[in-house]
Amino acid sequence: MKIRLTKEFGFEMSHALHGYDGLCKNIHGHSYKMFVTVKGTPINDINSPKNGMVMDFTDLKAIVKEDIIDAFDHALVLYKGSELLKSIKESDTKLVVLDYQPTCENFLIDFVNKINSRLSKDIELVSIRLHETATSYAEWFAEDN
Repeated sequence: MKIRLTKEFGFEMSHALHGYDGLCKNIHGHSYKMFVTVKGTPINDINSPKNGMVMDFTDLKAIVKEDIIDAFDHALVLYKGSELLKSIKESDTKLVVLDYQPTCENFLIDFVNKINSRLSKDIELVSIRLHETATSYAEWFAEDN
């Protein structure tokens, strides 16, 4: 029997959209909420410390924290071609420079790849929902890809 687990994460991040034709071309921040859902069969081994679990929530938390939260929390995130880099690189700002435009959609693609590379073969990443604001979010579903 397959069971889905979801863990919620929160982090603060600022970004600016290179070449954008609206207000988001300016540096601005968000309080992101991310929901990561995995699927698997609960372990059925009375001798296992993880007996009855699909995956320990602590293990999922560690993956997301190490690969995403630690890198992006309280960081300014910019595309590598952004004109803003010239002045910011010389400051002590926590800066993440990306090969992609830092949109909610592109973050999802990056985060899916990071999480999938760390999951065991018997655990499937089902979905990620990334809220940029309380009322705006993007979602990735394995079934769509």
